[in-house]
Amino acid sequence: MNSLQRYEKIMELLLAESQVTVAELSERLDVTGKTIREDLAKLEEKGLLRRVHGGAMLAQADQLGILSLRNPVSRHAAEKAEVAKLAVSLIEPNDIVALDGGTTTQEIARHLPNQPMTVVTNDVIVISELARKDLIRLVVPGGYRVRNMLTGSEAVAYIRKLNIHKAFLTATGVHPDSGFTIYTGEFHEIKRAWLETAQTSYVVADHHKFGQGALFTFAKLTEVEAILTDSGITEDTKAQYQNAGVKLLINEEKE
Repeated sequence: MNSLQRYEKIMELLLAESQVTVAELSERLDVTGKTIREDLAKLEEKGLLRRVHGGAMLAQADQLGILSLRNPVSRHAAEKAEVAKLAVSLIEPNDIVALDGGTTTQEIARHLPNQPMTVVTNDVIVISELARKDLIRLVVPGGYRVRNMLTGSEAVAYIRKLNIHKAFLTATGVHPDSGFTIYTGEFHEIKRAWLETAQTSYVVADHHKFGQGALFTFAKLTEVEAILTDSGITEDTKAQYQNAGVKLLINEEKE
C-alpha cells in the first residue's frame, strides 16, 4: 500500500470514527507507528486532520461531504436550507434531476415539492426522504453502500446511460486552486458521471466550504454551470471566485 492509499484509508476511518489512534491505524494498515505518525503529519499539513495525543481527529468535522450514519446531524443547517431552497427554485415539473450524496442534497430532497419529476440519487437518506413523495419517480443506480452513499462501477455505468437534465453535486471543499474536493477517491468516478452526463450541473455548497480543500479533486470550478451558496458568503470571497470566472448563485434571503 503506497502513501496515497494510506492517506485515503486514514481519512475514511476518520470519517467513520471522527477520531483514531496511531495504534489502531498501525494495526489496520499493517505499517509501523512511525509510518502512521509521518502520514498524520502530512495530512495535518494539508489541513485535513488535527493530531492529538496518540492519534488524530478531523480538522473540519462540520464539513463532511458524507456522513457517519451514527451521527447524521448536519451543522450549518440554516445555510444548507438556504442553498436547498435556491436549488429547488431551479427545478421544474417533469425535470430529470440527479441528487449527489450529502447533507445539502438531503435538504434539497426535503424541500422538493411532491410533483411529477424524476430524481436519480445514490444517497440512502435522500431515498428515504423521497420515498414518501408519491408523485416523484425515484431512480437508484445501485452499487455498494459506503456510509450513506451508494457507489461502484455498476452505478457509474448506469448513470452514464441516463438523460439527466440537472445535476446537483456536493463537495467537501471549494478551493480556488484545488477546485471541488472530497476526502475519499471512492466517490470520484460517480461524481464525474453526474457531472459529465447531465445537461446542466451545479455544485451546492454553503459558504463555510469556500477556501477549504480535501484530498481528492473531482472537478475544476469552471466545469459546472454555477455554484449555489448561501447569503453568508462575504463580498471578498464572491469577488475572488467571480474574478476567476466562476458563476455564483446566491440565496440573498437569510433563514
